[in-house]
Amino acid sequence: MQELQTNIKRVNDKLQRLLRLYQQLLKDNQRQSKLIKELENTSEKQAQTIAVLQQQNEILKVSSGNMSAEDKKAFEKHINQYLREIDKCIGLLSE
Repeated sequence: MQELQTNIKRVNDKLQRLLRLYQQLLKDNQRQSKLIKELENTSEKQAQTIAVLQQQNEILKVSSGNMSAEDKKAFEKHINQYLREIDKCIGLLSE
């Protein structure tokens, strides 16, 4: 009988340890998920900043007048893309 109680206590102790470990892992998982979301937000903000800085760089190149032929083609491509988007928006508004 004593041996049975000892085994039950040992199993109960192990279950309690597993439960504490599980709860700790849940907290760690929540903390990691929160950190991932924060890092994704930071990454998106940095990507937006990079895009703005690239546009400003292109504008500075255009205004200074020292663009290569390849840069001029890329710039014209962007301008044409913007114009198509504007035309699409005007078309949607006029409907």
